[in-house]
Amino acid sequence: MTSPADVQGKKNEKVGSVVANKMAKTIVVEVTRRVQHPQYKRVISKRRKFYAHDEKGTANVGDVVRIIECRPMSKLKRWMLGEVIRKAVQVQTDLSSIGIQTGPEKRVTKKKGKG
Repeated sequence: MTSPADVQGKKNEKVGSVVANKMAKTIVVEVTRRVQHPQYKRVISKRRKFYAHDEKGTANVGDVVRIIECRPMSKLKRWMLGEVIRKAVQVQTDLSSIGIQTGPEKRVTKKKGKG
């Protein structure tokens, strides 16, 4: 007997690291694979970026994640976040400890005039 998963088909999966999560519900995952050069037989690394759907916003930059192929969600998004395999260490820098004061940022405006 066949299970429902066999009838539906196996979805393609990739493992990579998150390089950007600035968009709403979207992460950019860079997948690196090592292949042999066809002519020179040297092992080289090839990289490709994939846009993936992250509904809950759980992935951060530097995390190693598994992405699963899905229906097209936008012009570039055809993958969704499967799971976060390894969380990256998030480093917070306290600038006041090294003598730098943080405060409201000043905007520098140029005067419109001759020149």
